[in-house]
Amino acid sequence: MKVLIVLTSHGELGNTGEKTGFWIEEFAAPYYVLADNGVEITLASPKGGLPPIDPKSSDPGAQTDATRRFENDQALRQQLANTKKLSEVNADDFDAVFFPGGHGPLWDLSSDEHSIKLIEKFWSSNKPIAAVCHAPAVLLNAKEKNGEPLVKGKNVTGFTNTEEEAVQLTNVVPFLLEDELKKKGGLYSKKENWASYVVKDGLLITGQNPASSEDAAHQLLQLLKK
Repeated sequence: MKVLIVLTSHGELGNTGEKTGFWIEEFAAPYYVLADNGVEITLASPKGGLPPIDPKSSDPGAQTDATRRFENDQALRQQLANTKKLSEVNADDFDAVFFPGGHGPLWDLSSDEHSIKLIEKFWSSNKPIAAVCHAPAVLLNAKEKNGEPLVKGKNVTGFTNTEEEAVQLTNVVPFLLEDELKKKGGLYSKKENWASYVVKDGLLITGQNPASSEDAAHQLLQLLKK
């Protein structure tokens, strides 16, 4: 089993002067769920090299068993420092793809041509695609073979408008993910703020927030083992 994990390369939080990137929990938890079950993992990002980490995901309140394990995992940190460029990876080499969130993907992966082509290739090859929190933004510009939005008519979730309000970034982000998924025809659903919630529609898995990342990875693992 081979899985590609795609991380953001975007580190600026709009015009706030603050930093963003990927959310550690949403990378670490799925990584360990998959790796501990024998999955071979390759890391990639649009620019390659070390992807930016959202500094807020290092806050004490954001820590989990997976993030603490990551902090002490020198081998994984070394792997993270050397992600491949998205333009250099081929969907044919993998059985599935996983996109961790953090606010970064709203700015780069949602419109990255290599990411979009990759998603479309995975989808047309009947391979699972998983994305959590803000990362379902990567699906917005991907299309079916008939030209329709990939998410149209599919059950999806992602970071909610009320969660964005709670972190006071509604007016900073380039768009609200919940609204955009609905505009593309996605059958969007959600739970209360910060509750673990994962939606699986065939080979498409989406998670609402950081708390959903581990469950999303377990659901991906089940698809890989079929």
